[in-house]
Amino acid sequence: MPDEQESLFAAVDALLEEAAAQDPLPHPDERKRLREAAGLSQDQIAKALSVRRETVTSWETGRTAPRPPKRAAYARLLEGLAALHPVNGVNGVNGVNAVNPTPEPTAAPEPTAAPEPPTVPGPGPEPQPREEPPGETPPHPNTTNTPTTPTTRRATPLPATPRAATLPPPTPLEGNGPLLVLDGTDRAHAARGLLLDLPPKARTDLPTLIAWALGPDADLRSPRLHRNGKDGDPLLVLTAAATEALGLPDTLEDRRALRLPDHHPVLKQLAKSKWQLTRRGFGPWPRIYRPATAATGRQCVQLAILPWGALDPRAWGEHTADLPAPELAEILTTYATRVLTPRGSTAVTGLELMTALRPPTRAARNPATNTWESAAVPGSLTRPVDPAPPEAPDEHPVVAALYPRAHQRTPDQVLDEEAYDWFRDPELLTDAECARTHAVGIDVNMAFAAAANRLTVGLGPAVHTTSPRFDPKTPGCWLADLSSLTLDPRLPSPFTPHGKPPTGPAWYATPTLAYAQELGHTVHPTEAWLRPDHGSYLDAWYTRLRDAYMATMADLGITSALSETEFLTAMATAPQHPATATLKPVLSAIKSTVKGGIGKLRERPQGAGYRPGEPWPALERPTWRPDIRAAVISTARVNMHRKMNKLATAAGQYPVAVLSDCAVYLSDGPSPLDFLPRTPEGKPLPGGFRLGVSPGMVKHEGTQPLLWAVQMLDEGLNPARHIKGHDAAADGE
Repeated sequence: MPDEQESLFAAVDALLEEAAAQDPLPHPDERKRLREAAGLSQDQIAKALSVRRETVTSWETGRTAPRPPKRAAYARLLEGLAALHPVNGVNGVNGVNAVNPTPEPTAAPEPTAAPEPPTVPGPGPEPQPREEPPGETPPHPNTTNTPTTPTTRRATPLPATPRAATLPPPTPLEGNGPLLVLDGTDRAHAARGLLLDLPPKARTDLPTLIAWALGPDADLRSPRLHRNGKDGDPLLVLTAAATEALGLPDTLEDRRALRLPDHHPVLKQLAKSKWQLTRRGFGPWPRIYRPATAATGRQCVQLAILPWGALDPRAWGEHTADLPAPELAEILTTYATRVLTPRGSTAVTGLELMTALRPPTRAARNPATNTWESAAVPGSLTRPVDPAPPEAPDEHPVVAALYPRAHQRTPDQVLDEEAYDWFRDPELLTDAECARTHAVGIDVNMAFAAAANRLTVGLGPAVHTTSPRFDPKTPGCWLADLSSLTLDPRLPSPFTPHGKPPTGPAWYATPTLAYAQELGHTVHPTEAWLRPDHGSYLDAWYTRLRDAYMATMADLGITSALSETEFLTAMATAPQHPATATLKPVLSAIKSTVKGGIGKLRERPQGAGYRPGEPWPALERPTWRPDIRAAVISTARVNMHRKMNKLATAAGQYPVAVLSDCAVYLSDGPSPLDFLPRTPEGKPLPGGFRLGVSPGMVKHEGTQPLLWAVQMLDEGLNPARHIKGHDAAADGE
């Protein structure tokens, strides 16, 4: 009898916990206000609720939400504080508060009155190569919520495999994590070797699988990254066996559109069950949803179909898609917890990460009508804006209205801010340089991400002005003549991507013109398109990707605490690190997220049916911003030149080739330490290249014999492209 009674009590307690999960909580801003009004510290609340202080911080920023039984206790505390410290006499706990009525992250409906389908960043699976900064490589700090075990979970841990045993402890997850990998069996693989039982029909019926993925048994959750954002949608990764079991073809016949025909039986099943697809259709990354309502909230599931090429080998590694399901789940979950649950290619995910960290809108109360309305989030991109004519690509309607078709725009008609692709004339090699023995390449870590850090970019539309006074703090593009500024021909010009000096007036982004002023040139623009509404839109994006990159490198034993010699050794031995097999795809994807995200800011039209001068779907995004892309690339190129110029003036060291973020120098030895100059105290030259793991510092890219580099120059080839021993494009650079 006592055992039976305890069993009944346990069942009742489970029901009470489930009911407690519905306890309403005020908006995160109100939680912080109530604590501060009561004079309580986060440490005091953390101690009372038996959680970490960082967990309370996450609750007060909206990054995570408390789970039972902590949730009921936290709600009780806030309710008591609200009674003692109301906002203008209005209790803010048992309803949405006056600061911001965004619903709680757990299963609440969207704060909009009308249901909306999920937005998609664009129709194409991958940006065209010309849209991406060539040569840049690009994850988030660990979440602080305490992992919980839902009572409805049906999970069986797998025995640790030898490869998994070498991995560092994964970041804390909510529920069963953000994604599952299906291998065609009756179980699904989550991170940490977890197995979830599928319902009987879910293995072969896609509508059943989607409904289960959104339910409590799957418990797939990823918290919003901003209090005004949305919780992440579950991701189901289908291997070839799972694809076949669900009745999907092993390859897509339509290789141009990359989508399943509308008459396919699986699509008819989805339509019959009232599931809808986004405009992208059913391709390698289909997004399946039902319109949100007040009763159901958001219902959306993302699929990644591996045999259809969902994981691009240029971003994830050559054989990542063929790994066993448990290892693939570990890789993708590590990326998801540090960066974002994949929403498509790494380029799409990079763009979606910007929106997740800087949502365009929030809910705000209209004092005139006393109703909740959608309001812009300060510092975010809130609506699509037309580019300035010099910023627009050739296909854009703005350009079509100004020039006849096939017109080749000149530098005074188009902004040409691209990454470096330059090599020195072999006739300019000195006798001293020819006496050296090696060509050594150094590569800037996360160059384009570092360029985005603290970069002021335009938020609103451009305003045209004539004869402006140059202001280095105002983002935009300027028409100016920098041809009179003479520089050493052994260095590339900082004003052009090909490194040759400009020959007349040209359009420049603000960072380029500011650098000309830094070099002593008097800047007199004759015309400009400026954005008076501006801010550091990319700061949070940079911080999350930097932290993800640094955390992944630390997992490989490469940290900022290493000396230069230790760093070079650790980088050279990283391929033998026991965790490399799992972490290398994550690191590659992080780098591609930076490069692809910046490239997506100027996504070009895709598809054979497009006609120049017509708008294309990407233009409907607030994040279609070629001016921001130009500012980032301009800053990266200027940063590169500033360091090269420092080595030239302080130590007489000149590069022989530059490709994007890689510079090749001639050296008396095979290591970067053999040519990088030092101060009399033996420290790295201030303002020059520094070896290290942090973004903006450099690593060893490769070494070749001197004669190899000279032959490359004589043949008109860029040594920086081949310094690794193969074409850098083979690594997606």
